[in-house]
Amino acid sequence: MKLWRTDAGVTREALAEAARYSADTVKAMEQGVRMPTRQLLDAADELCSAGGKLVAASQYLRREKFPARSQDFFAHEAGAISLWSYEVALVPGLLQTEATVRALLRAHRPPLDDDVIEERLAARLDRQSVIFRRPPAECSFVIYEAVVRCPVGGIGAHRQQLAHLLDIGRRHHVSIQVLPFERGGHAGLNGPMVLLETVEHEAWVSWKGSPSAISRRSPKR
Repeated sequence: MKLWRTDAGVTREALAEAARYSADTVKAMEQGVRMPTRQLLDAADELCSAGGKLVAASQYLRREKFPARSQDFFAHEAGAISLWSYEVALVPGLLQTEATVRALLRAHRPPLDDDVIEERLAARLDRQSVIFRRPPAECSFVIYEAVVRCPVGGIGAHRQQLAHLLDIGRRHHVSIQVLPFERGGHAGLNGPMVLLETVEHEAWVSWKGSPSAISRRSPKR
């Protein structure tokens, strides 16, 4: 896109004004730091007289469902036989309602484009199949009291989220516990963590959002 723009003698500032973005945002899209949006491609195609070629490129732009550092972890999560999770600030992603996910994504800074929000929403809800599939994974969740007291998305969305937790917690393979404030200091205050076991009995851990394989055990006999 930058080559088209420079060949056409269009400045980055002019493109930014036409696309209703800041020049820094356009720069980030040109450099691949951010995914170019259809809005930007439309403006660039018109300003650069590209004859639809830049717009046509949008069909080849596909975001990965998850960040590169998390792709292996989420792939193993989907087929896990057991999963243990602790959260200090947010409802675990596997337990979030659509309203909660939307509220969190809309609170993201810098703000996310609508198409990015929809893609991330779909990806997060798709992960929840680990709870509903057959056979389901054995899931244990411990969440800090602050999580159930923070009305993410407003009172209505919060009530819906709490009702969802109660509903999911009734499933025989799911355990949801709340760690109360009165517990005082504990190791979990350092950040969230997830531990899962795959069908190959490989253990994976994600601590503060940094996943890694930690051990491999021989299958039980």
